[in-house]
Amino acid sequence: MTTKRLVSLEACLLFGLGAVFVLPKQIEMQPAAISLDLPAQVGHWTGVDQPVSEGERAILGPDTQFARRIYKNSAGDEIYASVVLSGPDMNTSIHRPERCLPAQGWTITESKRAVLPASDGSLNATRLHNVRNLRVGNNSFTIHSIDYYWFVGHSDMTPSHLRRTWIDIRDRVVRGQNQQWAYVTIAATVTKGVKVAGRDESETDELIRDFIRDFVPAVQGKALARN
Repeated sequence: MTTKRLVSLEACLLFGLGAVFVLPKQIEMQPAAISLDLPAQVGHWTGVDQPVSEGERAILGPDTQFARRIYKNSAGDEIYASVVLSGPDMNTSIHRPERCLPAQGWTITESKRAVLPASDGSLNATRLHNVRNLRVGNNSFTIHSIDYYWFVGHSDMTPSHLRRTWIDIRDRVVRGQNQQWAYVTIAATVTKGVKVAGRDESETDELIRDFIRDFVPAVQGKALARN
């Protein structure tokens, strides 16, 4: 290694170490740009509040906040909408559905990025296809569900848990900031074969996408940077 390169490396190292000392000791959390007041009506869907289990509260941080509703339309379709708002400890107060769905008996068979219609253009989300076996008496059923999720911060929005983690590191080290994050999930069960006149996966997916287009403007108060 040449002397010039060695000096440059030492300079970078000293700058990095120095940055640790100049960072503010107390980083104020910037609130997430989302409301926990979920609307009672979303288009032609009517929502009813849903309880949060004690088990879920015990797993997540004590400052975690929740809002969730089951929305129904006149045809009897149901869509589950949930917002989980983090507290100061990001390690315990927010997580991906890939962590909690298997514990609930679901197997995730597909995970991919999706672009959804939104009032201000488009919304990037992660789309999960899940299955679980359900036994009723002597009959066994395979249930399918579609789940879309994304993360909303103070000034950023992303469908990726890893990207959200990178943004947190960037904000703390470079900007001396700390964004509060919310995890939004919208899901519905594929009802074809489960109930009379049930909807197949494509029809269920279309229902969710149309719902999200009307739901997002009601809870996310401003346009955010897409990541």
